[in-house]
Amino acid sequence: MSTPKTKLKLIPLDATRYLQNEGAIAEYMTAVLETEDTDLFILALGDVARAKGMAQVAKDAGLGRESLYKALAPGAKPRLDTILKVVRALGVRLSAHAA
Repeated sequence: MSTPKTKLKLIPLDATRYLQNEGAIAEYMTAVLETEDTDLFILALGDVARAKGMAQVAKDAGLGRESLYKALAPGAKPRLDTILKVVRALGVRLSAHAA
């Protein structure tokens, strides 16, 4: 006797729920940087910014809130200076290591 298959209902993962302390944020950003995927990096910056509060991050970065949303939108190609402002506002430090 077979049982009818039920459809699983999946909800999107909201990373911001797990980014509640500096250690989690650092691990998340490190893992994303290791992928070398620039689009994923921008997405991760947006996740961390939402976890910390977009309005506050925009203020700390010296950007308008709408400009921050646009810079971190999927497919956006923000300038390096914008990325560095956002990273600084998030309290994250990027570093380089010998490959």
